[in-house]
Amino acid sequence: MGERKRYRRLPGQPVVAVQLKLESDDFEYRKWGEEQHCKANDWVVDNSGEVYTVDAESFARTYTAEGRGTYVKTGKVWAERASLAGRVATKEGDTNYEAGDWLVSNDEDGSDAYAVSAKKFEGMYELDE
Repeated sequence: MGERKRYRRLPGQPVVAVQLKLESDDFEYRKWGEEQHCKANDWVVDNSGEVYTVDAESFARTYTAEGRGTYVKTGKVWAERASLAGRVATKEGDTNYEAGDWLVSNDEDGSDAYAVSAKKFEGMYELDE
């Protein structure tokens, strides 16, 4: 692995999101080659056509409302490029990644992690200097 550095989301890239404020059982779905889990109060996010869920606490810490149903990621992330393929544990389930993809975390210590393809990461984030 490379050195983990801090990045910020590029401006002008809102997501559409809806919080599941429903009294319901958790549900599972398949994404990124693994089983994912969604709980009551988590968020369903549409990030430029890619739809997934985000843990409620993580979403509250890292996103800011921009308009009705639109949010921008204002939290900084820490990321490093993966030298080998592997799997990362997320709050929603595991995510498989390839060599060259980015391992991203919402916390400096590497927790609240996920993986992003190289092409998507480079189009969404810039180094936070």
